[in-house]
Amino acid sequence: MDTLKRNNVRISGNGDVTMVFAHGFGCDQNMWRLLAPAFEKRSRVLTFDLVGSGASDLSAYDKTKYSSLHGYATDLLEIIDENVVGPVIFVGHSVSAMIGLLATIEAPERFMAQLMIGPSPCYINDGDYIGGFEREDIEGLLSTIESNYLGWSSAMAPAIMGAPEQPELGVELTNSFCRTDPTIAKHFARVAFLSDHRAELARSRVPALIVQCDDDLIAPMSVGQYMHRVMPQSALAIIDNVGHCPHLSAPGASAKAMENFLASLAR
Repeated sequence: MDTLKRNNVRISGNGDVTMVFAHGFGCDQNMWRLLAPAFEKRSRVLTFDLVGSGASDLSAYDKTKYSSLHGYATDLLEIIDENVVGPVIFVGHSVSAMIGLLATIEAPERFMAQLMIGPSPCYINDGDYIGGFEREDIEGLLSTIESNYLGWSSAMAPAIMGAPEQPELGVELTNSFCRTDPTIAKHFARVAFLSDHRAELARSRVPALIVQCDDDLIAPMSVGQYMHRVMPQSALAIIDNVGHCPHLSAPGASAKAMENFLASLAR
């Protein structure tokens, strides 16, 4: 299938390098509007919608294929193969950071860097690993999503966004969640929140930046610190920000962290 249609691919900017931006759960590519343009003068910028989100082709949604994040990673590599010539810098928010990780492990030669904003390889606490939630917390969250997705969205989106001084962003995230097809959102939530990709972290061979907010309900500081310890060629940037979406609530600080990391690779 044509990825331009399937994933609603949009390309702008100019340059030898292409920055590919992938959004998180319940969102679409519009969430990059405050961050991606900062890079258009020196690189091509490619944004897209995960299948099942935004203006993607909902008929392409296959519950079996997308029963794990590997299905989305396959899509990402297809998007790159069809639309990109030359090196790729991948930028993934939240669950898409893990989708990008899987893609870089599968085809490391296609990527020069991966920039991970609010990533988490596992949301569930496990021994010394602190993912932020107990198993019963996640099961309760998923039960609420499955029984009352719109109610959960209205209650949780503002808390996930954080940004107490910018309440309009919480409203925007709520509306984004509520626009997502509930059946697909429920399935994607289960896949995302129950995934565990800690074992893949050490297999990464592509330089990585982990962008961590210092107050994040979804991905606490312990997660970013763990990833930095385990991932080869990784750097950790801590942003002074409340919430899980610094590309919206702190785009300037996010861009600066990304630019500093990319500059370090060029030395």
